[in-house]
Amino acid sequence: MSQPVCLISGAGDGTGAAIARRFASGNYRVALLARSEERLKRLEEGIPGSKGYVCDIGDLDQLRQTIAQVRDQMGIIDMAVNNAAQASFTTILEADPARFEELFRINATALMVLTQCVAPDMLSKGQGAIMVTGNTSAWRGKPGFCMFAPTKAAQRILAEAIARELGPKGIHVAYITIDAAIDTPWTRPLMYPNKPDEFFAKPSAIADTIYHVAHQDRSAWTFNVDVRPYHENW
Repeated sequence: MSQPVCLISGAGDGTGAAIARRFASGNYRVALLARSEERLKRLEEGIPGSKGYVCDIGDLDQLRQTIAQVRDQMGIIDMAVNNAAQASFTTILEADPARFEELFRINATALMVLTQCVAPDMLSKGQGAIMVTGNTSAWRGKPGFCMFAPTKAAQRILAEAIARELGPKGIHVAYITIDAAIDTPWTRPLMYPNKPDEFFAKPSAIADTIYHVAHQDRSAWTFNVDVRPYHENW
């Protein structure tokens, strides 16, 4: 029980799993939050010191209850990685306002609730970290992104507000913009089947960056972090 605890929302088979493996290799016990019980069981079997919790972060009460359960069963949360996200692509004339508000809850409000749940213990210790994964949509609106981009932009600005408030109190908050197609089990075969390896960002490399930023010396913290493949046109 002396090992620190890292909570990861959005523990999928791609980036979330890679982040979990990286923190587990850094001597963390890892709490995995995801909607799929089958996936969580598979990750638990492959990641030492991990424990899965079925949670839909869009259900804010369930998110609060799950984080409380993690604290009761695993101990105080020293590190949190907000990796869960949901996207929807449509034209502005076809956009559904109800779905828009749902995306805000998943992509932005859930970060607020997660922070409210984990920050008090971090504040009492005077240290901790909250890492937030984002993407290029947080920085620009494009056709078809009228529902996704605003919710990710809101998440980024919320993360900045949290960082400015909690940073001086010892909690490191960072926003990691992933400007790339990530090499996941579904991205390559479904969306980019003919692209070479160098087209993709490797989940393990993203996880290495997040781990490094989370452990920066407090005399040289980073907030905005961009990661992209070396050939990416930006």
